[in-house]
Amino acid sequence: MVSAVFHFPAESSTAAAPPAPVSPTAASPVPAMQAAPATPRTPAPARDWAALSRAFWLAVLPPLCGLGLLVGVWSLVAAGSGQSIPGPLATWQQAVEIFSDPFYRNGPNDQGVGWNVLASLQRVAVGFGLAALVGIPAGFVIGRFNFLSRMFNPLISLLRPVSPLAWLPIGLLVFKGANPAAIWTIFICSIWPMLINTAVGVQRVPQDYMNVARVLNLSEWKIATTILFPAVLPYMLTGVRLAVGTAWLVIVAAEMLTGGVGIGFWVWDEWNNLNVKNIIIAIFVIGIVGLLLEMALVKLATAFTFEEVKA
Repeated sequence: MVSAVFHFPAESSTAAAPPAPVSPTAASPVPAMQAAPATPRTPAPARDWAALSRAFWLAVLPPLCGLGLLVGVWSLVAAGSGQSIPGPLATWQQAVEIFSDPFYRNGPNDQGVGWNVLASLQRVAVGFGLAALVGIPAGFVIGRFNFLSRMFNPLISLLRPVSPLAWLPIGLLVFKGANPAAIWTIFICSIWPMLINTAVGVQRVPQDYMNVARVLNLSEWKIATTILFPAVLPYMLTGVRLAVGTAWLVIVAAEMLTGGVGIGFWVWDEWNNLNVKNIIIAIFVIGIVGLLLEMALVKLATAFTFEEVKA
């Protein structure tokens, strides 16, 4: 009889040691993941300087390109006109000579460009101020009452498109003087934007506001000062901006016909002297003064917290 003997492996009295760690580069076919190199971060002052530099060039470069285009076209026109129109360099030299002494006086009809600009601004201030004193309250009243709105709408539609120069003879006939006639022309032409915009602003006040005023039994003065004025202010300032631009345009045309001292008269006088350089200089002066007036009114508008005004 054959006996089978089974040999069982003896159990170790000690625990089996953990397997040794295998290096991934040596035993694993999957390559090891390499850590990405750290990107150096730009310091905060450098980032701020780059942003400021970019904002500066975005603000400055487009206007410089526009001015360069103007000077280029001007030079081409001057070169093609056979020197009848002076070029930018000759006009610049003449401007340096004029603005070296802008406030000289050699008689009533020979004064510096500074006195002429101040005389025009004085007429604009008087005419524009009178138009604001009349046009803004009239706009409140016309916009507030439907009967008055229907009453004055045909008159405004009839008189507003009339050319500014058409009012000048009426002023000369009534006031018997060139200076008050010019102020009258500014008044009658700059009153319409303020009147119309103010009236439209009053008419667009939400009806809920007026219902609350009726419930509280507010007086008309209280309604105008506490409800209408804050709501109408954006429209009113828009009318003021349009009116001051109109007034500055009108005074130049009016002074060409009335004479005396003023930037418009200076342009006409230089044309009579065939001094085209001074005419071009006057065009730039008129544009710069009008731009400054517009910027001043925009600054005034943004002083208020109304979003419509800031926009």
